[in-house]
Amino acid sequence: MDKVQQEVDKLYKSHYGKMVASLLYFSQDIDLETAEDLVQDSFSSALTAWKENAIPSNPAGWIFTVCRNKALNKIKEGKRFRTLFEDEDFKSGEVNLSARQAGISESAIQDQQLKLLFACAHPDLSPKVQVVITLKYVVNLKVEAIAKILGMSIDGIDKLLVRARQKIRDEKILLKEPDTPALKLRIPIVHKIIYLIFNEGYKSSWGKELVREELCEEALLMNKALLDSKFGNKETAALHALMLFNAARFKSRFDAAGELLDLEEQDRSLWDKDLILLACDLLDQSRGNVASSYHFEASIAYLHCSAKSFDVTDWTTITKLYHQLLETNPNPFVELNYAIALYYSGKKQNALKILNALQQNPFLNQYYLLNATLGKINFLEGNYIKAKDFFLKTLGQTNFQVEKNFILKMLDKVNNLKKSMEN
Repeated sequence: MDKVQQEVDKLYKSHYGKMVASLLYFSQDIDLETAEDLVQDSFSSALTAWKENAIPSNPAGWIFTVCRNKALNKIKEGKRFRTLFEDEDFKSGEVNLSARQAGISESAIQDQQLKLLFACAHPDLSPKVQVVITLKYVVNLKVEAIAKILGMSIDGIDKLLVRARQKIRDEKILLKEPDTPALKLRIPIVHKIIYLIFNEGYKSSWGKELVREELCEEALLMNKALLDSKFGNKETAALHALMLFNAARFKSRFDAAGELLDLEEQDRSLWDKDLILLACDLLDQSRGNVASSYHFEASIAYLHCSAKSFDVTDWTTITKLYHQLLETNPNPFVELNYAIALYYSGKKQNALKILNALQQNPFLNQYYLLNATLGKINFLEGNYIKAKDFFLKTLGQTNFQVEKNFILKMLDKVNNLKKSMEN
């Protein structure tokens, strides 16, 4: 890939959503779909122009300017160019804006990406739509990735986006930052979106890389901006603690050869002690009269990070926390983790009962982690034929080679043990 293509790809990942939002703020006569088309066209223009000439000194500002000029032309073509702009430069059709000037206006929140996140959390949009448009326009995830994150079909996400664009256009819903009182009402959905962004980075659902640390970093930066603003609260602190506990274990998730490791196989000396200490401090700060799902998850992560080894992990307390989390946030993914904790706490029959019930869920039955879990538990229980069946099923449920290699390693263990028993 040449230098120009790399620069355009980098800017696309970091600025696509901001540019779409900027055009929406620029004029009420530009709808979401048109804004997307204009931004896509502007990036294509950049690719062509920069190959013919050179990458400008302010590439982001260059693309913002092109976007605005294309927007002006679009408005003129539609004969809707009235008195939208007071500035003479706008009236003459000449727009020369820096990336900063083209961004969102100054307000209670200074972080640009966090502003856009709050903008997408519009109260007239359903929670699911808020999450989907944020993942698409703020984080710039593909439809395939969003579908996997939310446990929906690709077609379902496409239809949802079409309806969202239609609603935004018909009801003239402007994706812009609300006033200060309204901002506080949007904090829960902002927390949820940041949480989903981090999880997508921690265990990617698409592409070639299982871990996308840049997404985790993006989530941490946005949450830190929220934490440092006057809108941060105890849930914000608990969420930040949770993400830091998980980020502290990045280096131990793969061995020197790049192969995936189970939690019990990880070298705990590689865990980032400074991040863990910072997370512990934030978890303490987050304590109050009300405990959210982030408090429960952060507490579970703390118990993993504080255990000297897998064997001495406080699985009994972890089980209790997962049970409380299920009451706060009931969903099959939490139930899967609850079953795993039950198994390691010694309540094996209860765990297997839950896992077998989860197999009846059509989506979960095709989920890599459920079948990998069933394979491993049957392996630990000496049910090698069942373990092999689950591992073989799992092989077709992931596109990541590192996960396939992990399953192949488990299959080798199963086959070796079967042979030793036969001999």
